[in-house]
Amino acid sequence: MKWKQLLLIVAVSASSAVGSVWTYGKLTHKNDSFVHQTSDTKLPANYAGFFDNVATTGSGEPVDFTKAANASVPAVVHIKTKIPARKISNELPRSRSNGGMEDLFDQFFNFGPQVQPEQRASGSGVIISDDGYIVTNNHVISDGGNGVADEITVTLNENKKTFKAKVIGRDPDSDIAVLKVDGTHLPYMVYGNSDNVNLGQWVMAVGYPLTLEATVTAGIVSAKGRTIGINGRQSKSPIESFIQTDAAVNQGNSGGALINTDGQLIGINSAILAPSGTYAGYSFAIPVNIVKKIVNDLIEYGGVKRGYLGIQYSPNDNEGWLKRAGIKDGVGVYAQDVPSDGAAYKAGLKKGDVITRVNNVQVTTGLEMSGQIASYKPGDKVKITYLRGGKEYTADVFLKDKISEITTSTADLIGDRLGVDLENLTKEKATKYNVEGGVVVKKIKEGPLSKTRMEEGFIITTVNGSDIKNTEELGQALGSGYGKVKLEGIYPGYNGVYTYTIDLGDESDN
Repeated sequence: MKWKQLLLIVAVSASSAVGSVWTYGKLTHKNDSFVHQTSDTKLPANYAGFFDNVATTGSGEPVDFTKAANASVPAVVHIKTKIPARKISNELPRSRSNGGMEDLFDQFFNFGPQVQPEQRASGSGVIISDDGYIVTNNHVISDGGNGVADEITVTLNENKKTFKAKVIGRDPDSDIAVLKVDGTHLPYMVYGNSDNVNLGQWVMAVGYPLTLEATVTAGIVSAKGRTIGINGRQSKSPIESFIQTDAAVNQGNSGGALINTDGQLIGINSAILAPSGTYAGYSFAIPVNIVKKIVNDLIEYGGVKRGYLGIQYSPNDNEGWLKRAGIKDGVGVYAQDVPSDGAAYKAGLKKGDVITRVNNVQVTTGLEMSGQIASYKPGDKVKITYLRGGKEYTADVFLKDKISEITTSTADLIGDRLGVDLENLTKEKATKYNVEGGVVVKKIKEGPLSKTRMEEGFIITTVNGSDIKNTEELGQALGSGYGKVKLEGIYPGYNGVYTYTIDLGDESDN
């Protein structure tokens, strides 16, 4: 009886196994038929093409960063800066000091000269030639104001050799600076082409974050042509068209390299979105095509030869202007004015036109537009697409040098409004006073400035918190505005920054 039961159990188990195998074969056969049927039919209209790319390019294989990292790390350097301790004085010029009890009061409460402690900072840079030219961020070598750090040193990655660096030139508008060290046969990085960078592409960031040694992080390109308004902190006419990535970047990475998997330089890491002060998900790099143009200009001319459209626009409140113009979708840059001596005017553009594309690349803000123009020089031709009266037009604009568009009457016009005689601070004196530039108040006559304690010889360097370097920028900063305006600047021979508030009156008064 036991043998019969055992045989029955074996028979049932065998039949169950055969049934399971037969059922699995049928199901997988149906699935195979489904896959083949789908692949043989016509692709849907919205098919992204991803699987075709995998089949033809092998992009589904793991990405190897080893060769690119080994090629790039030796060419990325550690930059350290030092600003010595210095005295800061809030004293007025002697002729403005009242003396007596007021001076005694200031001395008693220690309102006299103060000491700013020594400051040290560090960042990264990229060697771009074997004879020692290095590109980095302007803010890496800054003294925290308009000048540069007193001491800048560069340390190589491979042998830890340290050099004293010389500043060749810098461009606060784009946050680019060029240094030079006395070296030969140095490892350097090869330029790539940032126009060929694609969304989702793998990239690596190389630099010296958080006082660490050379560090490589990887991520993908999250966006292109990003503007975040950060360069406006150091420039009146900022240029931003960042490559956004999710490669981890922290303090100290600034000025370092963003590279592709071939080890080519495609950007200079410049900024992070960091509510907590450290990496919070996204980082931003200046595209190498913009970097190349600025670096070449700084090396050859000591400054940037930048082409200008010749229109006035708002870098930040563009949407408000578009709404006032009756444009609801917020796409385009509203031309607040088109000066008659500019390139855009010559090409037929007028006040009230809305620029939507530069060389067929869509622009939605003034910063995006300036980023597209940044890689061109005076004399270059760009194709501008714009809207006028609801119709679309195109025009070829030959860019002009902004300097050639400055009229000689700017100082007179601003001077008449303020009641003063003005002149630009010379480059030699700007260097002597450790400022980027400024406007000298030569003579004070009847007007808004005569109602302040300002003395002749005062050098205006800031208007409402924005730096100005000449009468043209002073005129742009004041514009046709009214009400109270804060002027800051220096007196030659005296320490500290002095502030004066002037009242330009109400619009109805003019």
